Amino acid sequence: MKRMVGLGIAVLTLSGALAATAPALALDEVKFGTNWLAQAEHGGFYQAVVDGTYEKYGLKVEIVQGGPQAANRALLMADKIDFYMNGNLLGSFSAVEQGIPLIEVAAIFQKDPQVLIAHPDQGLETFEDLAKLPTIFMGKDGYSSYFQWMKKAFEGFSDAQYKPYTFNPAPFIADEQSAQQGYVTSEPYAIETEGGFKPKLFLLADAGFETYSTTIEAKVGFVEDNKDLVQRFVDASIIGWYNYLYGDNEAANAAIKKDNPEMTDGQIAFSIKTMKEFGLVESGEALESGIGCMKAARVTAFYDQMVDAGVVKADLDVSKIYTTDFVCKGVGMDLKK
Repeated sequence: MKRMVGLGIAVLTLSGALAATAPALALDEVKFGTNWLAQAEHGGFYQAVVDGTYEKYGLKVEIVQGGPQAANRALLMADKIDFYMNGNLLGSFSAVEQGIPLIEVAAIFQKDPQVLIAHPDQGLETFEDLAKLPTIFMGKDGYSSYFQWMKKAFEGFSDAQYKPYTFNPAPFIADEQSAQQGYVTSEPYAIETEGGFKPKLFLLADAGFETYSTTIEAKVGFVEDNKDLVQRFVDASIIGWYNYLYGDNEAANAAIKKDNPEMTDGQIAFSIKTMKEFGLVESGEALESGIGCMKAARVTAFYDQMVDAGVVKADLDVSKIYTTDFVCKGVGMDLKK
């Protein structure tokens, strides 16, 4: 009997030793491409990397930073990355029009961060008041998209107001009777720092330009073949965003600055504050069903707006651009403090 007990102990000891030396289950390797240089607007993804959330979901995620010389959407099409951080739904409509098999699986921002920036003390209180200005500095993409919507939705806006924006705020700062495009999380901070005044901000989303933004995009075939992996990536990213906004984000911000050494603590702090203040991540459906939520009715409504403004073609099958299978499940909502 003693011999059998001893044998049992030996077997248990051996099995324990084998378990201790056995390799951990391999993580699924994922590459996620952003659409610009690292910044707080990407913070939830960096958070999920540095705090181990992706790893808890069985993923080893590499963030492939975007930027002026990057072509991450092209890398997605070439199967060099697995997911891409798309800007807003206009790019998705264009993909359907061109027959490109891409699909949005989550929308991290409920509101597009595009804003028109104006000088204070110019009698501008509503979005419609911007039509009084003789000059609006915009990039060509803004002119061909949201400005066409502005002309359709409000009286007074005209092509005569358009002047090219060269991503230099100096002309706007010098001209009090002008407005300038920008991201509400970025350019206002630079203008306040360089110009010495707090500008007036008019978020297009709050005026009715209701596209989702910062979407997670993948190829249709990849999503169909890897539904479990897609769900894990979406869930972990959402949790990363809750932790970034409401938890300890110091390590994530350090990772952002490592990828983008020109990023400052001041800009990061301003961006986080502004994302919360304007409800970019948390508003609308996200308040009820969690970060990342998308609804078919809202996608269709925005598409109809853009058709009416002549920005996109009619008769596109909008259902091809998105799926709600992976979102609106309340994931991570308990983390909000």
